[in-house]
Amino acid sequence: MTSTEQTLTAQRPPGDGRRWFALAIVMTAAFMDLVDVTIVNIAIPSIQRDAGASVSQIQWITAGYALAFAAGLITGGRLGDIHGRKRLFLIGIGGFTLASALCGLAVNPEMLVASRILQGGMAAMMVPQVLSIVHATFPAHERGKVFGLFGAIVGLGAVSGPLLGALLTEWNLFGLQWRPIFLINLPVGVVAWTLGRRFIGESKAPKALKLDLVGVALVTLGLLMLLYPLTRGRELGWPLWGHLSMAGALGVFAALVAYERRKAARDGSPLVELSLFRVKSFAAGIAVQTVFGVALGIFFLVWTLYMQIGLGWSPLRAGLTGVPFSIAVSMAAGLSVQQLVPRFGRKVLRAGALLMAAGVLLYLWEAHRYGLAVASWQMALPLVVMGAGMGLIVAPLTDAVLSEVPREHAGSASGLINTVQQMGNALGLGLVSVVFFGEIGDRLTRAQVGPAFVHAFQHALWWVAGIMGVIFLLMSALPKRPAQHVEGADDTEAPAREREPELVR
Repeated sequence: MTSTEQTLTAQRPPGDGRRWFALAIVMTAAFMDLVDVTIVNIAIPSIQRDAGASVSQIQWITAGYALAFAAGLITGGRLGDIHGRKRLFLIGIGGFTLASALCGLAVNPEMLVASRILQGGMAAMMVPQVLSIVHATFPAHERGKVFGLFGAIVGLGAVSGPLLGALLTEWNLFGLQWRPIFLINLPVGVVAWTLGRRFIGESKAPKALKLDLVGVALVTLGLLMLLYPLTRGRELGWPLWGHLSMAGALGVFAALVAYERRKAARDGSPLVELSLFRVKSFAAGIAVQTVFGVALGIFFLVWTLYMQIGLGWSPLRAGLTGVPFSIAVSMAAGLSVQQLVPRFGRKVLRAGALLMAAGVLLYLWEAHRYGLAVASWQMALPLVVMGAGMGLIVAPLTDAVLSEVPREHAGSASGLINTVQQMGNALGLGLVSVVFFGEIGDRLTRAQVGPAFVHAFQHALWWVAGIMGVIFLLMSALPKRPAQHVEGADDTEAPAREREPELVR
């Protein structure tokens, strides 16, 4: 990018309508990513039946995306700072669209898993640029309006993802069964890429940090050494190499810490800013984000398998059953940020953890009482309680974690928060093999499938409830009153960076 282009981007007049086209384009990309996560979950049972995917392949269809997304998030953001946000955004959305086509055209489960990993990697290039482009395009006094629009997009994605996935799977368009859930990204991606080239202005960071590829490699290797044995262990009879691999992962993470310390001392651009963990609230918040990701990874995959395979429901019925949950999350999130947290602070987040645990226990009781005869309307109450609890947590958690972080490290901390949540999600998906499939026999008759899945679902819910209890305890280390950042204050850029993780995912 030339200096002239940088000047034009920086001095774009507030009345320039092109920036609203740019906003629509990057919001569309963010919506694609949000929907892609939930749309796949609802189609997993159909993919298993049609493609003949094994248990571990089912887990990797979702965990592979989360792992690639997590491993590439910080790198994607830094590449945008160094080489230009528009350029990386276009590479990301182009690659995401191509990977979606490969997913939709996959001829076997192996190709689908590989394509999903590629899709997650491309999302990691695309998604971090969204907020960076907003900051480079809009003046500070307009960003509040933009963040409000993004909140609406997040809510819409949460509600529409499962429904869209259910409808596309149920309609079986052109006899393609589950494939349209991926192929629908093609026209959207092509249009967004074409318009993005025209309307998005280029921008770079004035002082971009160097890439830490060794750090990325160590994080990825450690997670693979931990997750692969977890997902394949049950099928392979828990071999010795699996236990050695999981133990070795601890050594890799120790090597990562040692390397990051040297990297910080050498050039000040580590992948993980270890000094942040000296801040008690940040360290606790990172633990909360990680463990929360584990809980969500377990619940959402197990839930869809329980409804569609265990209860024998159609994808559409399963998708409609989840609507009360999505609505409750959206409503509670808005109420939490705007009214409750400013007044009650940390108590709101802890109440959210207890409420979500209560919803899980209520769901467990209903699953036990009604068994295979449970109805969608009977699930509504526990789902609303769970959704309300989740909404109280997800919206204000980022500000709570960042409240005591020095402003000069806000950007690094923001990227790390997103990364560990996705890593936790991947770990939770890997644990499904232990907490859910480990409770299901290898050879079941058709009559045994339903009861076995109901029992395994209840077992998994106990895990989720226990994890929410751990989160409640960890939240005691968060600040009593998280800082409330205001757009347009004297230091506008720092608060904007602090808000970034809320908007990324």
